Amino acid sequence: MSAPPPLVVVLVATAGPLNLGAVARLCANFAVQQLRLVAPRCDPHDPQALRMAVHAQDTLRNAPVFPTLDAALQDCGRVAACSARATAEPLPTAPPEQVMPWLLQPHPLPAALVCGREDHGLHNAELRRAGRLIRIATAPAYSSMNLSHAMAVVLAASEATSGAASPQARHAPSPCGTGPLTDLLEDAGALLLETGFLWPHTAVARMAKLEELVRRAEPSQAELALLRGMVRQLRWAARHGPKTNP
Repeated sequence: MSAPPPLVVVLVATAGPLNLGAVARLCANFAVQQLRLVAPRCDPHDPQALRMAVHAQDTLRNAPVFPTLDAALQDCGRVAACSARATAEPLPTAPPEQVMPWLLQPHPLPAALVCGREDHGLHNAELRRAGRLIRIATAPAYSSMNLSHAMAVVLAASEATSGAASPQARHAPSPCGTGPLTDLLEDAGALLLETGFLWPHTAVARMAKLEELVRRAEPSQAELALLRGMVRQLRWAARHGPKTNP
């Protein structure tokens, strides 16, 4: 049976050094390959963060820092993101025990688990980078969890459900990576604006629906190449007119 992909944890704009240190420790607890930080709002080398990391200080010291979430996900395959919001999501949410088996299906590229800001989580544009959204069931009167506590729940679910991918999923073609798919969507969005299918004042909302559809489909490398070829040819035809058969 194929092994699950390496798992990376991506924290976006984390403000609390104690949370950074606690998540670094969790990464060591659950054999996470790498901790990645996107525009952190505190110093990863803060003494409080290093003290909270305990024996995982090297995980924190070696965590690469990226300017944007897209940059942090460039080499990743499947992406799951945590969200505390129950409505107005780009994708429906599911508990970690349902999402983590999907995330850890065999894949040649790392799998990414993304968690957002302590105060308001991930923005909708960031949530759309994920193929699945995780929501932990909590009491309705107080649904927001501490960042590190939420990560502990999700990573424990990943340990409990590792290897639970279906046989059909194991033999399916590997989907293309997150980075190439993001590049395709940006290229397609520019073409759709150029040809008038999108209008500037509604482009973000309509592209959000297209992005949800394409990411949910999980196109393979060959399918991505087909879509790229279509975009290139449609751009050429829009500028020069359609080719005619001899």
